[in-house]
Amino acid sequence: MSAKLADDELLISRTFDAPASLMFELWTDPVHFKNWMGPGKYECRHAEMDLRVGGAYRGMIYADDTGEGWFGGVYREIEPNTRLVFTFKWDSGPSGELETLVTITFREERDGRTTMTFHQTPFMNVERRDSHIGGWNSAFTKFGEYVEKLARETTQ
Repeated sequence: MSAKLADDELLISRTFDAPASLMFELWTDPVHFKNWMGPGKYECRHAEMDLRVGGAYRGMIYADDTGEGWFGGVYREIEPNTRLVFTFKWDSGPSGELETLVTITFREERDGRTTMTFHQTPFMNVERRDSHIGGWNSAFTKFGEYVEKLARETTQ
């Protein structure tokens, strides 16, 4: 069964060699979050989280050529190791005009891997949505590299 996405929705699904509990922690622990959040050359220099329904989070990614990019939102649903729902809004820039809703689900597979499904909506238009595809995919590549690093450290 498949569903057609609307033009204002972004959906990315990636499978990682890690348990859902670790992947959930990488989204909800500021120390871990700072190690992977941000596309490509960006580094996350600030992350604070009040992990409870109604609690806020705030972060900042930085690159030398573009400077600081601040973002934040509020947690709407928290199901440890299974589901995380929160609002997301940039403080400024072309995407700063609209608050989106992010839903992340974690599904453990039989082989010990976990599939993370990332859904974000609404976007003002297809161009704004598409401008986020590369950024999120790049961040999720860093996420995967960080997961692998943590896995190596725990087996040593």
